[in-house]
Amino acid sequence: MCGRFALTLDPADLQDAFPEFIFPAQGAPRYNVAPSQPILALPNDGTHTAGFFVWGLIPSWAKDPSIGGRLINARAETLAEKPAFRAAYKYHRCLIFADGFYEWQTPTTNASRPGVKTKLPHFIRLKSGAPFAFAGLWECWQSADGSEVRTAAIITTEPNALMAPIHNRMPVILPRDAYTQWLDPAPQSPQRLQPLLVPFPAEEMEARPVSALVNSPANDRPEILLPAA
Repeated sequence: MCGRFALTLDPADLQDAFPEFIFPAQGAPRYNVAPSQPILALPNDGTHTAGFFVWGLIPSWAKDPSIGGRLINARAETLAEKPAFRAAYKYHRCLIFADGFYEWQTPTTNASRPGVKTKLPHFIRLKSGAPFAFAGLWECWQSADGSEVRTAAIITTEPNALMAPIHNRMPVILPRDAYTQWLDPAPQSPQRLQPLLVPFPAEEMEARPVSALVNSPANDRPEILLPAA
């Protein structure tokens, strides 16, 4: 799964990195984005304009918005089958911007606590350090009082060679030449979209253990990226 990520660029640098899109002028660097928090996403509504969505997809038909807490990720292999995702897969796709993500690896032992396994957080990014976009799904959910909430989920796939020793899933990072098709406002068939949902090339990525500060969503500061002790 993908349960945390980072987007540490300021808005001007993000705009320079993706000149074909329009981004909000305001925004602070985020080092530890967690579910239920705002994430920067660009929906396939034809405007090429990014905005803030709640991380955790609430299907349009949902009666209880708490379902979003269980739908932060969507497995690429079953998008066309799952009721929570199949409509969004066909009609509502988005890019979710990041410059790195976190995953936790379980070592065999903990030297300071014999017999206890502890998870070691890793920060994974592109070797170039450039920002990128996850493949995502979005929905607009309307509550009983008429208010609307825009929500999104990150699509995951099998791990590449870099990620396999760390975790058995990884988020789908879309190459730039896939953006046009992914963001097409027209309905898309699984047969056209599925070839895009593959692991990103391992040779273009890097991973390193980082501080356990990332374990708490309350910690959202640069120190999270310090090497693990």
